[in-house]
Amino acid sequence: MEFELIAKTFMGLEPVLAQELTQLGANNIQIGRRMVSFTGDQEMMYRANFQLHTAIRILKPIKHFKARSAEEVYEEIKKINWSEFIEKGKTFSVDSVVYSEEFRNSRFVTYKVKDAIVDQFREATGTRPNISVSNPDIRLHIHIADEDACLSLDSSGESLHRRGYRQESVEAPLNEVLAAGMILMTGWKGDTDFIDPMCGSGTLLIEAALIARNMSPGIFRKEYAFEKWNDFDSELFDRIYNDDSREREFNHHIYGYDIDMKAVNTARLNVKAAGLTKDISIDHADFKNFKQPAQPSIMITNPPYGERISTPNLLGTYKMIGERLKHEFVNNEVWILSYREECFDQIGLKPSIKIPVFNGSLECEFRKYTIFDGKMRSFRAEGGIVKTEEELQEMEKEHRFKKNREFKKRLEENEENEEGDIRSFTFHSLEHNDRRNEWRKPVDDRPFNRGGRSNRNDDDTDFQFNRGGRRFDKGPRPFGKEGKREGYTPGYKKKRFGDGE
Repeated sequence: MEFELIAKTFMGLEPVLAQELTQLGANNIQIGRRMVSFTGDQEMMYRANFQLHTAIRILKPIKHFKARSAEEVYEEIKKINWSEFIEKGKTFSVDSVVYSEEFRNSRFVTYKVKDAIVDQFREATGTRPNISVSNPDIRLHIHIADEDACLSLDSSGESLHRRGYRQESVEAPLNEVLAAGMILMTGWKGDTDFIDPMCGSGTLLIEAALIARNMSPGIFRKEYAFEKWNDFDSELFDRIYNDDSREREFNHHIYGYDIDMKAVNTARLNVKAAGLTKDISIDHADFKNFKQPAQPSIMITNPPYGERISTPNLLGTYKMIGERLKHEFVNNEVWILSYREECFDQIGLKPSIKIPVFNGSLECEFRKYTIFDGKMRSFRAEGGIVKTEEELQEMEKEHRFKKNREFKKRLEENEENEEGDIRSFTFHSLEHNDRRNEWRKPVDDRPFNRGGRSNRNDDDTDFQFNRGGRRFDKGPRPFGKEGKREGYTPGYKKKRFGDGE
């Protein structure tokens, strides 16, 4: 039986998410603001959580109603038979998002929903369910826009951007969902080499490898909220989890570089945790020394935006980026995410397309550059394409960017990093001193798994987690000669947790 579902995402990624849902086989897809609604059955809900690269949460609406007052919210919530969703002894939590003149405080709405649920149980049974903020059995989400309210079950739990492969991080890393969305926007599916010359903790590299191999991003994740629901079908989810028939071979390679040795070591650790060292190489290198790659490549990168960085170094960095691209990336395309017009101006190249994308609270631009040798007129005369028809149509759309956005702030201004996912670690000047960036390794130089156990193999080969937080037993790599995972059978049954055959 099909039911309504909502996939939440970041501003600017809605069309990419809708395309993913179409490929997944969802029905009645409609794009909204930071969300895409669709319909599907229980299997579709499980697959949406497990396979979507650009969703941060999958909600299952259980009631739509008018919310004109606090009393009306209370009464409408109390009409629901909560014994169907919250069993005796189970805990729950409520998350609220409110855009309303009537309700100025989302916490007030949260309390009203909780009160209605608790009062119903107390009146019916004499007992009440407990509320747990950190690890509830049932997660509820209420969204109020003006008078329209929607109460949903949160099927995801922890945000889906938390894949499970990240072991260490540079300061304020790029969000995994945003990284995947950027890659999917380019149309790259693993048909060329991939390069990120300022890779930070390696998020773009790992997300690129998952997309290239068509691996489900949920493969590393420990749990989902729907696993605690009354109607959870463990056999169905086992089948989805262990199905690798969609995966494909990747015959190219992914290269990451960074001037900061700490970032290089961090990225290597994360790539190893994901079991993707076969596909990804990371080296300590300065972009000013970048040379023309031997194979056709795409470059996607997220340079610093100017947070806590002096003006000369920042503008000089972007000028250097443009110079390297013009001379050492000919006949390839590059996509750059950044925030300031002044920075883009220093690149000195004309973009094929500008796409508005939010990185945390900042409305950034994701720009594509087609790099060719010689003059544009000659390039076009020889059949070269700078802008595709789709890109021309997209660029002609009005209101693509928010009106009156503060895009051209003075570089000296201090800015708040509200969301905490904007890449803001200091980008050093070209006269970089490596000794400033010596990485203090963890005690015993060992990364640890979820249970606190060391995951370092004696031969220093790949390690990876299964859903129980334990290492996979067989093979140093998750991929064999055929591109399949060796010994990678993390089912929910006994074999998944190593409790016997």
